[in-house]
Amino acid sequence: MIKFDETFRKEVNQVAPYIQGETEDEVRRRYHLDKVVKLGSNENPYGPYYHARQAIRRSVEEINRYPEDDFIETKRVIADQFDLKPDNVGLGSGAGNIIETISKMFLNAGDEVLIAQQSYRLYREVSKLMGAKVIEIPLTDDFQYDLAAFKAQITEKTKLIWICNPNNPTSAVTDPSLLESFIAGLPEHVWVVVDEAYAEFSNPDQLPNLRQFIGRKRVIVLRTFSKFYGLAGIRLGYLLADQQAIAAYDTVTEPFNSSRAALAAAIASLKYDQGQAKKVLKRIQGDREGLTESLELLGLEVAKSEANFVFANLPEGAPSASKMSQQLMAQGVIIRDGTPWGYPQHIRITIGRHDELEFFLQKLTTILSE
Repeated sequence: MIKFDETFRKEVNQVAPYIQGETEDEVRRRYHLDKVVKLGSNENPYGPYYHARQAIRRSVEEINRYPEDDFIETKRVIADQFDLKPDNVGLGSGAGNIIETISKMFLNAGDEVLIAQQSYRLYREVSKLMGAKVIEIPLTDDFQYDLAAFKAQITEKTKLIWICNPNNPTSAVTDPSLLESFIAGLPEHVWVVVDEAYAEFSNPDQLPNLRQFIGRKRVIVLRTFSKFYGLAGIRLGYLLADQQAIAAYDTVTEPFNSSRAALAAAIASLKYDQGQAKKVLKRIQGDREGLTESLELLGLEVAKSEANFVFANLPEGAPSASKMSQQLMAQGVIIRDGTPWGYPQHIRITIGRHDELEFFLQKLTTILSE
């Protein structure tokens, strides 16, 4: 990692850069391949949906202008989905932008932040950048948040708790009744951010009712259009919170932090593309079940998934996750290696198109048979 000199903010040297998944072009060039299947970034292969595509095309005619009423309309449409007011909605250019802004809103040097050790790593890095002390708590053996351990770590210095639900990379959801009870019992000085980037892929019965806490507890719910609605390339996320938190967020975030194209696509997705979205959801959930069964037949142990990816433990005698990822990449399949999260024998596979999953399974079978 690069060591920056003293002219930079000192926390920069304590932050690890975000490691994104390999790109198709990089892998194609590196291994001289004609075909590459990307199953490493949890993208939705079926988005954007029809009306969102049309809205993006129309928005091109106005991209010389900053978005104005688009923000108001987008907030209203999102608020309607949750029976909230537009003042309870904030927007950002993707979940990452929102996570960074939330850290700027709350964290002072010396504040304490609680995160899961095996979760989305951006929570840790943006908190450290603000000078906070980050306390990492391991997941349980069945990939659940150890909420009792979180509660035991809360002190007067605790400012933020980050919870990813469903969790990335493990795909599991935390028991909704336990999470609701945990939030209800938090002291007044603690804010909890629940990142629901993959919630739309879950069974609604498996998710907590976080709407009940907005305006009553210090809760922020984070969602994105990148995953379920297939808009990763134009970056739009949103947060739900009480009016004071949204006002603070709008003060801290950059002006016009979302593009006309993204806002137009979001409105169209929510108002007109729900029918197509439900069909895609059934397809992804069906392929998730089929992939799980196929992997289990090959000897892998697959965690129960409520996301658009699965997290699987390689069978005994198989290559390490790092080596398996490299071997698959050399044959044109991009997945994610679980080693950076502390799972050196686990791999994460995005639910791509059916033909992409078949290609992956063929290559995996060949490697395991060797």
